[in-house]
Amino acid sequence: MTMPNSTTVAAPNSTPVSTPTPIDNADQPLVIKEHNDQVVTLTLNQPKQFNALSVDVLAALQTELDTIAADSGVRVVVIQANGKAFCAGHNLKEMRANPDRAFQDALFDQCSQMMLTINRMPQVVIAKVQGIATAAGCQLVAACDLAVAADSAKFATSGINVGLFCSTPAVAVSRNLSRKKAFEMLITGEFIDAQEAMQQGLINRIAPAEQLGATLQNLVDAIVSKSPVAVTTGKQMFYQQLDMSLPDAYDFAREVMVENMMADDVAEGIDAFIAKRPAVWTGR
Repeated sequence: MTMPNSTTVAAPNSTPVSTPTPIDNADQPLVIKEHNDQVVTLTLNQPKQFNALSVDVLAALQTELDTIAADSGVRVVVIQANGKAFCAGHNLKEMRANPDRAFQDALFDQCSQMMLTINRMPQVVIAKVQGIATAAGCQLVAACDLAVAADSAKFATSGINVGLFCSTPAVAVSRNLSRKKAFEMLITGEFIDAQEAMQQGLINRIAPAEQLGATLQNLVDAIVSKSPVAVTTGKQMFYQQLDMSLPDAYDFAREVMVENMMADDVAEGIDAFIAKRPAVWTGR
C-alpha cells in the first residue's frame, strides 16, 4: 500500500518504487516504510533536521532493516529521504547535549551495527540520493550495495571541519573510493558533486532530479528480474571474499559456485537459455 503524501514511479510490468514528497509534520514517523510487492522503501523523514542520524532515527532504521532481513519475499530495499538533504550525518546538537564517553560509545556502536546490517542482510540495498549526503550520511550511501543520485547531489565527509575526523564513515568510504581520493575527502571535508562521486565509485548512476525515480526503477527492475538464489548468494559471496587472499578467495568462490550450481534456479535458467525462453524463477 502506498503511504499518504507519497507517489510512485513505475515502468510497465515493474515493481514500483516510491518517490518522496516533503513532509514537515512532527507527528510523522522518523522513517516511513512502504512495501510494494518485492521492494521495500524506507524514507528518512526528518527534513527540518536534514535527516540527521539521531539515536532515535538509527533505532528506527535498525528495527525496519532487521524485519526486512527476515522477509524472504523482499528482494530490494531502497533508502531515500524527504526534504532537501538525503542525510547530514549525526545530530551534532544531540551529541553535544550528551558529551559523556558512554553516550558517544553507544551512539557510534549503534551506527556501526546499522551499517553492518545493510552489508549482511540478503536483500540488495540501494541509496536514492536527492540532496547532500555528509559525514555519516555519506557513510550511509557508501554502506549501501548500490546508489543512484540526482545530478545536483553533493557528498562530503565533513567532520574534519568541526575538529572530528570521520573515522567510522572512513570505513565505508575507503571501501568505495580509491585510497587517495577517500583520504582527500576525509582530511579536507570538501564536497564532491554527483559526477565525480560516480567517477570515483561512490554511486552507480546519476540523473536529473525529475528522472531519478525512473533511473532507480531501471536498476530495481534489473535486480528483481534475476534469480533470488543468485542475487542472495552473490551479495554474501561478494563481500565475504573481499578481505581474503587471492588463493583463499578462489577456494571460497569455487565452493560457493558449486553450491549455487545445485540450485533449481540454475537448472531452470540454463534450460531456459538453451530453449530461448524466459526463465521462471522459484527461489530454490
